[in-house]
Parts: sequence; structure tokens; C-alpha cells
Amino acid sequence: MSKERLTFEFCDRLVEDFEKVIEHPIVGKSSVYYTGVDLGTACVVLAVLDENYRPAAGAYRYADVVRDGMVVDYIGAVNLVREMKRELEEKLGTELTFAAAAIPPGTETIDSGAVKNVVQAAGFELTNLLDEPTAANEVLKMQNGAIVDIGGGTTGISILVGGKVDYVEDEPTGGTHFSLVISGAYKLPFAEADQYKRNPKNHKELLPVLKPVIEKISSIITRHVTGYDVKEISLVGGTACLAGIEEIIEKRTGIYTHKPKNPLFVTPLGIALSCTQEIMD
Repeated sequence: MSKERLTFEFCDRLVEDFEKVIEHPIVGKSSVYYTGVDLGTACVVLAVLDENYRPAAGAYRYADVVRDGMVVDYIGAVNLVREMKRELEEKLGTELTFAAAAIPPGTETIDSGAVKNVVQAAGFELTNLLDEPTAANEVLKMQNGAIVDIGGGTTGISILVGGKVDYVEDEPTGGTHFSLVISGAYKLPFAEADQYKRNPKNHKELLPVLKPVIEKISSIITRHVTGYDVKEISLVGGTACLAGIEEIIEKRTGIYTHKPKNPLFVTPLGIALSCTQEIMD
């Protein structure tokens, strides 16, 4: 069995364990808990790990407090994270103190302060603030390849060389575009189209409808990996949950494409793995 396959098994197992604790939190005697706060464009996720960095609890909410990786509703974001924090504290019977967060690559000087302030205003002590592809790779553990984060508004391509992010780019095309296509094809209001897209039972039917957008995403990937020796792609982000998307991308790019179990949770788990007890200044 190849090393790459083993690392992806680690990722899938961690995601699977996290899905279980969302429904059934593990209430134990952990001396400390580490929380990853992922402020996504369509979904906010909190991932809680125990002292051994194993999944203990989690929660997620679909919300419109972030657009294209930027916080656009600060008060709404604070209230939402605070509410989810309180909910998880009640389930675990303890206070959640330490948290890490992440920002889209290239937005450090624009939005890092807003994300930091949201997490702190919600009642956490912030211990780490890193870029999303680096966080995702805490789980994927890729050495050489591309992490493609298909979010609500954009697709981010991060190329890894020797386990480090060497190149990043973000382009507008993502889940919002999927919903717009569904809205037009099915004559549905945007919000209903968005809900329809999230139901896995509809994915097989939607795949041919959304194929042109997926092919556009594939073209974006191909353009940005040109010049790099990329032999594998790993998909993360909520929009990558669409069943069959990885097959179209692999066919169009000609590059082996891996999709973790529930790619929505890869980045928040990586953020939590990056959390420590050393508070940031």
C-alpha cells in the first residue's frame, strides 16, 4: 500500500470520527479541549478535539456571515460562533477556552483582523491563525500535489512542494454558481436551489446539469497547476461534497483526484489540529 493511500486513510478516518461526535459527543475527562473555528462562505464549523487531538464534539451551521472568504456580517458571525460554543460546552460539560482559526490564502492583510476579532469576541482565547490550505494539509498530509478548496463563492488552488504551500490562487467560481445554475434550470428561488443542492439524494440528477460549471473549475485548476509537477489533487470545501465531482475533475485535468469523506470538515479539523494552549498576542 502506498504512503499516499495511508495518509488519505488517516484523513478519512478522522473525518468519519468527527461526524460521529457531532451526533454523539464524547464526554470524558480530557484536561483540555482544542477548537477549530472555520468561518466558511456558506457554513460555519466548530471542531473540538480532546487532549490527544482526537474528535470530541462538533457543530456546523449554514449561514451568510461570510462572502468569498471575507466577514461581511461581523455581529452575526460573533453571535453564531458564541451560540455554537455555548451549545458544545453544554454537551461536554466544560468550558471551551482555546481556539484556532483560518483565513483564505492571500487575505492576511485584509481580513485576518476580522476573523481574529470574531473568535475572541465569541469568548475564545485565540492560539493560532493560519491559512486554509495549510490547515487542510494538517489532515491530508500531502507532500507534493494540489489542494483545491471549492467553497461557496470561489475555488482556491494551493500547490504543495515538500509539504509546504508554494503557490496559491483563488478564482470566483464555486457553490454559489452551482445554485444559480440550478435556480435557472429548475425555476427555483436561489435559496431553494441552494437547499436542493445540499441534499445528497439529488446529486446524481444534478451532476449533468452542473457539469459545465465543474468543467470550468477543472479548467481553472489546469491553468494554475501548469508548470508544476502535480500528480494528485485533493478536494476540500463544502461544494466538493457533490457526488461525482471528483470524477469529472480527474477526467478533465488528467490528474488523480482524491475526495475525502465529507470534504466540508477537512479544513476545520486541520484548524483544530493546529490549536495549542499558547495564546496569540
